[in-house]
Amino acid sequence: MRARYGVPLGIAAAGAAGLVYAAGFEVRSFRLRRVTVPVLPAGMRPLRVLQVSDIHMVGGQRKKQRWLRSLAGLRPDFVINTGDNLSDPQGVPEVLDALGPLMDLPGAYVFGSNDYYGPTLRNPARYLLEKSAGRHGLNGNPPVTGVVHNPWEDLRDGFDAAGWLNLTNTRGTLKLEGVTVELTGLDDPHIKRDRYARVAGGPSEDADFSMGVVHAPYLRVLDSFTADGYPLILGGHTHGGQLCIPFYGALVTNCDLDTDRVKGLSRHTAEGRTSYLHVSAGCGTSRYTPVRFACPPEATLMTLVGRE
Repeated sequence: MRARYGVPLGIAAAGAAGLVYAAGFEVRSFRLRRVTVPVLPAGMRPLRVLQVSDIHMVGGQRKKQRWLRSLAGLRPDFVINTGDNLSDPQGVPEVLDALGPLMDLPGAYVFGSNDYYGPTLRNPARYLLEKSAGRHGLNGNPPVTGVVHNPWEDLRDGFDAAGWLNLTNTRGTLKLEGVTVELTGLDDPHIKRDRYARVAGGPSEDADFSMGVVHAPYLRVLDSFTADGYPLILGGHTHGGQLCIPFYGALVTNCDLDTDRVKGLSRHTAEGRTSYLHVSAGCGTSRYTPVRFACPPEATLMTLVGRE
């Protein structure tokens, strides 16, 4: 009896323990990633940028709300929110409350698909099937029907009232103690709302520093930003894979970005130019898959310094 059933029972017990850890501990084990990025012109003072992403707020997530409020204590020069703030149509007030102290700082935002539409219950195996077929989001898949529409206008109005720049297929400028930072943003490529032609042309000559901002880091977007000469691109969306294999990494990115760059700082090359890319693993999950494994929830504090 022991010889026949001991191994399967052991595997089942290990799997159950992993699920308890992923759903009960790691999903609330919030971390701060710190990176230094050499992208500024020589002689320019360093800039500290806080990136928050993929909050996926659901009512009652008090620990997440307290942690987000605490990030204001880092006192960054400005904040970038790369979208997917909601996972609950009723979550707008809690998002605005959690980000309230950060909205006292200069900042900007783009939206992701979950800001516009409520999540749907789906088989997690579909992410692997879509990866193998080269289909992601609405890029190659049929349009989604019967979805819940989130009150994204209320979220937008709250961010705008705080003075954050709306970067939906447009450019914006932050004035930071004598430094002009240009931000070029796109709406979410995951649901084909990106319109790069509206912002094409590269950094403005009168900006001290320019960067690209997008929710989902699809290659067509990264290629365009890089070819236009933006030294830094920020994205989110991937959740860092959300469920990763220790010592191996992520299985999927939920877009056409390779898994080697699913989170953190990397480089992207297009048309002979190279940009730094930072992808946030985010700090939330879909309400229907509230687990993380080998991929803790995070925000990132980037220190931008002079180019090497």
